[in-house]
Amino acid sequence: MFRSSRAVAFALFSLVALSGGHAFGGEHKYGPGVTDSEIKIGQTAPYSGAMSAWGTIGRAQAAYFAKINAEGGIRGRKIKLISLDDGYNPAKTVEQTRKLVERKNVLLIFNPIGSPTNAAVQKYLNNKKVPQLFVGAGDARFGDPKKYPWSMGFHQTNYTEGKLYAAYILQHKPRARIAALYINDEFGKELLKGLRDGLGEHAGHMLVATASYELNDPTVDSQIIALHTSGADTFVSFALQKAAAQAIRKIYDIGWRPTHFLNYAATSVSEVLLPAGVNKSLGIISIDNQKDPTDAHWKDDPALKDWLAWMREYYPQGNIDDSTNVYAYTLAQLLVHVLQQCGDELTRENVMRQAANIKDLALPMLLPGIKINTSPSDFYPIEQVRMLRFNGTRLEIFGDVIGR
Repeated sequence: MFRSSRAVAFALFSLVALSGGHAFGGEHKYGPGVTDSEIKIGQTAPYSGAMSAWGTIGRAQAAYFAKINAEGGIRGRKIKLISLDDGYNPAKTVEQTRKLVERKNVLLIFNPIGSPTNAAVQKYLNNKKVPQLFVGAGDARFGDPKKYPWSMGFHQTNYTEGKLYAAYILQHKPRARIAALYINDEFGKELLKGLRDGLGEHAGHMLVATASYELNDPTVDSQIIALHTSGADTFVSFALQKAAAQAIRKIYDIGWRPTHFLNYAATSVSEVLLPAGVNKSLGIISIDNQKDPTDAHWKDDPALKDWLAWMREYYPQGNIDDSTNVYAYTLAQLLVHVLQQCGDELTRENVMRQAANIKDLALPMLLPGIKINTSPSDFYPIEQVRMLRFNGTRLEIFGDVIGR
């Protein structure tokens, strides 16, 4: 009996040795950056420069992966995030992305930030067949699987967002005279195009003035004054956070009181609305798909309590009033979901296959009714939003879920 048991044990040991240490579990398939103990992923983010406030995204995501690693990782494999500074400079993004792919040998590029920066590396990553996954930009080009099968965005496109504002205005202010401020890059231009196309045949008489600004412009005061002279009674801001706050202050200070719409990327109570001034921001309308950590409405929500506990333990230097850290947390959870779906086939091909196979995923810090869905022909994970209006203390949800 003892000899038989020993023979069986020897046979099992032999099987394990021959299979590289994985008996009866099927063959493990690994792509670049993956071992039995590690999954190496890359990212570019603006830790310096005009958009450095968004650097918290990479830091928060590294903190979330630290939590996952402390809990055992992904099937025993620890996630290693290599996040490099590109200063929101496309030329630097190209340099850093090539470093991540060719020298660091990462499995994928995760949630890289910015429209112009990601556009600069999209063809390179697709030619290399490296996943450009959950891009932190709303350009339609990041949800086009036929042309760019290795690129996938996250939230609704900038173009779709612009159309949503147009639809709301047409329904609630059909005689509006609209002025729009936009940043002069792909992000701003796509939002403006969506607004114009959404207005359709009415654009010619409703959209009475537009003005652009450059990322490094010190202020947008002159643009606001010019837009005011158009006689517009509705203002749509397709500006990033700093310029958006400047626009809010200047509009109020010159006595202009338009119905004010603020784009999704700049909608932050702590970073934009409060710094601009509560009375100056009152009534601003926007859209969102995630819970606002400053909103007392969610104070007893278990999901918010879990988020706060994570922030305090793993990212104590982060600002708990900054909704950007909610975004970072949600994106990190989404990547973990995809990696878990990959099982033991952690290849670039299977990463994209699993990213395109997400069904009704309701992550905890998304607003009620918002779900993530993808398919091989649908590379827009979130296509639903809720309308919000700033009431002086919080962004209050109104209306039903918009989108599909």
